[in-house]
Amino acid sequence: MDLYGKQVVLIMGCSAGGIGPRFRQQQLPGCGDEQVPGFNGRSRAGPHEYGRIDVLVNNAGVGCVAPLSEIPLSALQHPFNTNMFGSIRLVQAVVPHMASKRKGKIVNVGSIAVMAPGPWTGAYIASKAALHALTDTLRLELRPLGINVITVVPEAVRSNIVDSAMSDYNRMPELKLYKPFEAAIRETGYFSQGMKTTPIEEFAKKTVAAVLKKNPPAWFSYGHYATIMAIMHHLPLFMHHLPVYFCFWRVNPLDPRVTCQPI
Repeated sequence: MDLYGKQVVLIMGCSAGGIGPRFRQQQLPGCGDEQVPGFNGRSRAGPHEYGRIDVLVNNAGVGCVAPLSEIPLSALQHPFNTNMFGSIRLVQAVVPHMASKRKGKIVNVGSIAVMAPGPWTGAYIASKAALHALTDTLRLELRPLGINVITVVPEAVRSNIVDSAMSDYNRMPELKLYKPFEAAIRETGYFSQGMKTTPIEEFAKKTVAAVLKKNPPAWFSYGHYATIMAIMHHLPLFMHHLPVYFCFWRVNPLDPRVTCQPI
């Protein structure tokens, strides 16, 4: 295949209904199904197939919905294994190749929820917050090697990540302390997939255009609520908590078994 003038992009997380396949449709070179040296898993390309990898997109991710005080530890570990450890495994696999050419881009897909964490999705948010921190550090460490590191932050983009997260939630043990809030927990799980979701094709097109620039941004966020969440990040904590109080009392206003204490 003649790749002159094109960039070879390795995209992790290309399951049907997700963001990954839309990235591939945005004029990115097609890839086979080869092993990445140093990575124990299947991927969409390898440096030995095309002679190089120009861009790594760590898009593989899983959601998690459950109260932190009742979530099984195995379920808590799951988003970290995929969202954080999975990403760093790929980084370690491709960095030697990119460093040898003193050129490359690494894209880690985070979450806007990190900017203003709410209840019930703490495991997912914590795993993405860890990925954000790793990405910021990688940006500093890899710049001297000629490698750009970009944090991509989708917000309210329609995908299948919520369906898989709720499927996992349905298999968890029945809640005890938070049983009265189960409806709110389920509602929170689907919040990002509500009426004002950003079409996945639109998000993919904007993201690919930003990433493939000669000098890509360190941070790229796009989608509904992105500006609102960024503003909330800089507000006092009590402003973050007001919607939570409203949610608690709206769902279960006078249940004597449950008390809401100020956070």
